[in-house]
Amino acid sequence: MSFEITSWKKRKVHVRRTAIALLVMITLYGAAEIVCAQESVQATADAGSLLAQARASQAAGKRVEALAYCQEVLARWPDNPEARQLNVTLLSELGAAARAQELGAELPSNTAQRYRLLADYDAHLVRWAHGEPADAHHPYAEADQAAAAIERLANDPSAPADIRLRARMDMLAVLDQADRAGDVLANYAQLKQQGVQLPPYAEQAVADAMMQKHDSRDAIVLYEDSIRRDPGPYDPTETDPRIGLAYAYLQAGRMQDALSTIHKLADSEARWLHLPNVRGNTQNQRKVDADTSAASVEMDEGLLKTAYDRLAAMSAEAPGNADIRRELAMAELARGWPRRALDTLKIADNWDERDANAALDQAAAHQALYDYADEEADLAQAQQEAGRSGRVQDALSAWDQYRGWQFDLTHDNGWGNSPDYGDRDEETEATLASPLIDNHWRVLALAQYATASLPEGEVARERAGLGLQTYLHGLMFYVEALPSADRFVHRTDVAAGFNWAISDQWTWSTDWSSASNDVPLRAQYYGITGNSVSTAVQWRPSELTSARLALYRDRFTDGNLREGWLADFVQRLHTAPNLTLDGGVEIGGSHNSETDRPYFNPRDDHSYALTGSLQNLLSQYEDRSWNQRIDVAVGGYQELNYGTGVMVSARYGQIFQPRLGLRFGWGVSWHYQPYDGRHEQRVVLDLSMHWGE
Repeated sequence: MSFEITSWKKRKVHVRRTAIALLVMITLYGAAEIVCAQESVQATADAGSLLAQARASQAAGKRVEALAYCQEVLARWPDNPEARQLNVTLLSELGAAARAQELGAELPSNTAQRYRLLADYDAHLVRWAHGEPADAHHPYAEADQAAAAIERLANDPSAPADIRLRARMDMLAVLDQADRAGDVLANYAQLKQQGVQLPPYAEQAVADAMMQKHDSRDAIVLYEDSIRRDPGPYDPTETDPRIGLAYAYLQAGRMQDALSTIHKLADSEARWLHLPNVRGNTQNQRKVDADTSAASVEMDEGLLKTAYDRLAAMSAEAPGNADIRRELAMAELARGWPRRALDTLKIADNWDERDANAALDQAAAHQALYDYADEEADLAQAQQEAGRSGRVQDALSAWDQYRGWQFDLTHDNGWGNSPDYGDRDEETEATLASPLIDNHWRVLALAQYATASLPEGEVARERAGLGLQTYLHGLMFYVEALPSADRFVHRTDVAAGFNWAISDQWTWSTDWSSASNDVPLRAQYYGITGNSVSTAVQWRPSELTSARLALYRDRFTDGNLREGWLADFVQRLHTAPNLTLDGGVEIGGSHNSETDRPYFNPRDDHSYALTGSLQNLLSQYEDRSWNQRIDVAVGGYQELNYGTGVMVSARYGQIFQPRLGLRFGWGVSWHYQPYDGRHEQRVVLDLSMHWGE
């Protein structure tokens, strides 16, 4: 099990898509207030008293009401200079920056006011760039337009100093919205060097840019400071900074802080809004954003069922919300249902045009089914439309690693008195896989080396060769040829097999080998080898439950035929943030047609065991992680003519990932079971390394 951190930029999609809807709602509410206010002033005829009431309402923060008084004055005395001036100010404060700038041009020349209105208009462009783009396939058009306008103002030497400074702050916000994280951080460095204190909204923009550059620790400092200085409530068109803070905690490895922050936010938001003078209730989009973000954090911390249940309920309540459906699809993918996830994504595409983020979601589902050509097309679309996005750049980098060279190395060292391995044994296997060829093939170079110190003497198995892997929809097939290089068995091992994901719940795998590694090294010493075939079917309805049945058949060159089976059932017993505990049962048996061979081959034997597995994340920061796993099995082993004895095995292991594409693993295991009625034990140290995806 692995715990992966999802991209920070994805969480901004929900807010961006609903910003315009929220502005429309506010406008409708404001219009209702204006009508009511205008009705209340019909009897008032004195311009001075109307303007006094307007200024009083403005001072009380009731700008819509103040605008109604001002409009009443202008309706009766259109040339009233004080009313015209106040009208422009109120329009600008209410966000009608374009109209304010237009009317302000008709007023007597005032340089400071003209630049202030221009700054308000530029800020208006930033807010609208924060909403859903007019064209989903060109998401940066509005943000780039706003950035160009603000840059002109920031560099205008005739503008007042405070206006130019304000423009530089707004520039941080719009550059972040345009996914120009590098430019945001460069501008921030200059402001920091000059000792400028950023306002909270600018701090949040810089923190967002830091998240895109995988600097969550510094982002946390800015998020926390912005929230301390401006604890809200926040404008409905703005992203709640506590969502960003929760993701920063997550990527910095502060898992409990991430969960508590996002859950507190989700719990504090009402599901419905009750607006005065508006009939009925309105869904609170802030609640939707908080809940979807909570589900995303839960998925990243391994609480897959919790996240899925949350999103399934939200999708049932709002079936036409494409963003919720796409989040639900990612939860389905995380639970092992890639086909179901693709179906959910298709439904979302019917409700809303697919953008770069949707293309990335679909690429992840295609990768799980080996549909690499479709994945590449999805990533190409995402790059074309939003190549600046941190999420897109991370996905492209991960794809380059995934389709590139892959190297795996495993090494086991064993000590004990096992009849098949002797007093000491070791086994090493290395595999080098070529980059993907035409999105369907990989060429493999393989080397295998195994030795054992037997009472009779040293024995070795040495092989090296080539292989080929093929990928189709839900199917991986391989074929290998490994000539022998040792002096014991001069036989080339030809192997082939497949792993087929028949559905999201059922998997079937089969392997065949002409000179199997399942043949004991003791048999190898005597020049005995053999071919083998094994097949297994697994049922896995979700990450919580799995059942597997495997059958195998080994035909030795000395005439012995070994047939066996192994079944296991595993059930999740406990799930906590970044921690899982599984329990299960395992039973099996085998039969050998011949006895009295120089290797361990009982006529009939059976085994059973209760199993347990604990996995948890020890630490994590950005792409660096450190996990541990404990496996235990306790049961009995029964051999014909020798009765039943206790069988125990235990393993402790860790996996360290210093960065994406590089992992190191180690583990120590102990095995204790009877052989021909005598208990023997074996200790194994295993090491592993992976480089590539």
